[in-house]
Amino acid sequence: MRKRKKSTMDDSKDSASKSVSETVNGSHQFTIKGYSLAKGMGPGKCIASDIFTVGGYDWAVYFYPDGKNPEDTAMYVSVFIALASEGTDVRALFELTLVDQSGKGKHKVHSHFDRALESGPYTLKYRGSMWGYKRFYRRTTLESSDYIKDDCLIMNCTVGVVGDEAFKAHKLILAARSPVFRAQFFGLVGDPNIDKVVVKDVEPSVFKAMLLFIYSDKFPDIQEITGSGSTCMSTNMVQHLLAAADLYNLDRLKVLSEAKLCEKLNADTVATTLALAEQHHCSQLKAVCLKFAATPANLGAVMQSEGFRHLEESCPSLLSELLKAFASVEECATMLSSKKRSGSSVYGIDLAAEVDVAEPVNPNDRCVRRR
Repeated sequence: MRKRKKSTMDDSKDSASKSVSETVNGSHQFTIKGYSLAKGMGPGKCIASDIFTVGGYDWAVYFYPDGKNPEDTAMYVSVFIALASEGTDVRALFELTLVDQSGKGKHKVHSHFDRALESGPYTLKYRGSMWGYKRFYRRTTLESSDYIKDDCLIMNCTVGVVGDEAFKAHKLILAARSPVFRAQFFGLVGDPNIDKVVVKDVEPSVFKAMLLFIYSDKFPDIQEITGSGSTCMSTNMVQHLLAAADLYNLDRLKVLSEAKLCEKLNADTVATTLALAEQHHCSQLKAVCLKFAATPANLGAVMQSEGFRHLEESCPSLLSELLKAFASVEECATMLSSKKRSGSSVYGIDLAAEVDVAEPVNPNDRCVRRR
């Protein structure tokens, strides 16, 4: 009996699916010692980091202790990342993180990675072009925070530079798993002889993760693909993967991505995840995000996040839903508190264990009683 040749991704009958952009990530830690001595330099005056290289280009971080603009009257510190080598129309993503030196892990993250789904990479036109924040952080708040210790401030900067990459895969496998690929290769308007497809809406690292799922039917190792342990970058990758799964009608991958995002919710990422859930009709993920964000202990931090500003711009209708969810949580808490007080005053004992507990089944619904 003849053994059949095992199919591999390097088979000669492969077709190449090309994604137009590859992200090469690199990080740099910028430490500013003697912060107090830097104050008073004047608006527009900065401290520069060492030059570091990512994706074949040189970069530098500029910290303005008295702000970049005179009109801010030194109320805010400014931070920018600049292209420090020759280049034209360099497409990149950025992330700036103020390191919490108390050990509590409450870092302040300003990220462009979590906006890449809608706005795309930032384009730096020439050497000296910058991306960053004029009002990065209010100075008085910064100076009383755990971000400064022993007159020292630490920032982590991550840059992702975008290029091209090609992947090889089997048309039959792609068509069997995805209705979109099936129509593209074998549909009425498809071309079975096509040997190359240009994918414009999915970044290479995300497309690679999608291919791994298509071939293995297992959720890919995100940390291995990104090469980073950053929670923000990991969440961003899963967000992109969910969008790609929706685009290519990979329902199981979409459900798995939703589940992963539910596990990874935090105050910095919940707003962008909520916008994503709304755009891709993920009702369960949306409900979980609303409940998390509407919790009084979380809402303040969520509203201070970079993602919340993006949510205000991209999905303003969700703000009213978030307000309703918050009101529902508050109402439930008030009802429970009232029941406890009433029970204790009448009987002189704590009857909390015997009363009906009011809980929201759905953040958008009224409370129901559970017995």
